[in-house]
Amino acid sequence: MTERARFDRGHTDDLMTFLAASPSPYHAVATAAERLEKAGFRQVAETDAWDAVPAAAAADVTAAASAAGSGGKYVLRGGAIVAWYVPEGAAPHTPFRIVGAHTDSPNLRVKPLPDSGTHGWRQVAVEIYGGPLLNSWLDRDLGLAGRLTLRDGSTRLVNVDRPLLRVPQLAIHLDRSVTADGLKLDKQRHMQPVWGLGGDVRDGDLIAFLEEAAGLPAGEVTGWDLMTHSVEPPAYLGRDGELLAGPRMDNLLSVHAGTAALAAVASSSSQPASIPVLAAFDHEENGSQSDTGADGPLLGNVLERSVFARGGSFEDRARAFAGSVCLSSDTGHAVHPNYAERHDPTHHPRVNGGPILKVNVNNRYATDGSGRAEFTAACEAAGVPFQSFVSNNSMPCGTTIGPITAARHGIRTVDIGVAILSMHSVRELCGADDPFLLAGALAAFLER
Repeated sequence: MTERARFDRGHTDDLMTFLAASPSPYHAVATAAERLEKAGFRQVAETDAWDAVPAAAAADVTAAASAAGSGGKYVLRGGAIVAWYVPEGAAPHTPFRIVGAHTDSPNLRVKPLPDSGTHGWRQVAVEIYGGPLLNSWLDRDLGLAGRLTLRDGSTRLVNVDRPLLRVPQLAIHLDRSVTADGLKLDKQRHMQPVWGLGGDVRDGDLIAFLEEAAGLPAGEVTGWDLMTHSVEPPAYLGRDGELLAGPRMDNLLSVHAGTAALAAVASSSSQPASIPVLAAFDHEENGSQSDTGADGPLLGNVLERSVFARGGSFEDRARAFAGSVCLSSDTGHAVHPNYAERHDPTHHPRVNGGPILKVNVNNRYATDGSGRAEFTAACEAAGVPFQSFVSNNSMPCGTTIGPITAARHGIRTVDIGVAILSMHSVRELCGADDPFLLAGALAAFLER
């Protein structure tokens, strides 16, 4: 490993802070936006006009109000963020270099009628989001976080980051076969958390509790998007602290690395030749089909409007998209020491071996030969090693936002990520070096 790629504990410390501050997609994008603001980025509203600003009037227009000029900008929509940096003098047809990621993780989400309970227990009615490893949510101290919608249509983030709920597992004395036959969980009957005692379960108790926690008047909340999270903080693990255990690394690890890379490129003294972009979407874990998902119009709208705001035409838009490249960054599977037969026999990605290049010839990943060359060049420029990942032919392959981005926008896309264990667990495991290595590769890609 070269000196430039040497493990930077400060970056991983910062990732741990980011994970702890981001228990929901809404918190994740707020945290990313705060960091970009410190790097000079300014928010632009989708509801405002993004018309090009005449040169004579440019001095009277603030950076926050204009999407046409140079500099860093970002759009927030729900649990998604798209941020981009326009170099000084960038032409309308300047291509984009995009880091794509997602902000959501599998978990337990609160139902519309949340107050439940039986036999003297107060419970919260939850629905299963995505594909979590359900057993990992048992006997965990859980907090509750997300977004509250108020009567006037505004939203407020809420985070009860203390032991509040618990999904209790059945004692082995009442299920003697569990060791031999394995744990079998019914998503409806067995995954409802408890949060107190009381024979009288009153409708509105949970929301009233959260209104008080958020400092809101009673009855102010009329809508909510709430989810559980483990309150156990991220931690270094292993004899030498060479591993990192924490929540939501699929895929906030990539969101954090992309945010750091974009901020670094925007703050560099040398201007990039392309327009670097971070696109972090919601709802990847359930198919990406939403107004904040990768299969929605958000990214295309933002990129097109940025072209037109700089005085470009449809021809400029077509030229910009044709020359653009996206790195779809998501976690992948490190070889598991107890289940090595589940992996391809010649592709065994290891933690702390650098980011992985993900390949599937059936287009579950978007990488092709030219994409491999693109990623190789970025890693070589950063002095970062990388590994190749392909699934065992007998095992179904997952997918990412990569193929969606390529098909929806006609943008050449490469699937990459970091190799982890325990994917979709409430607490995942990666190498402590790899987040820094990924961020270095992403920065080199964005500044090329």
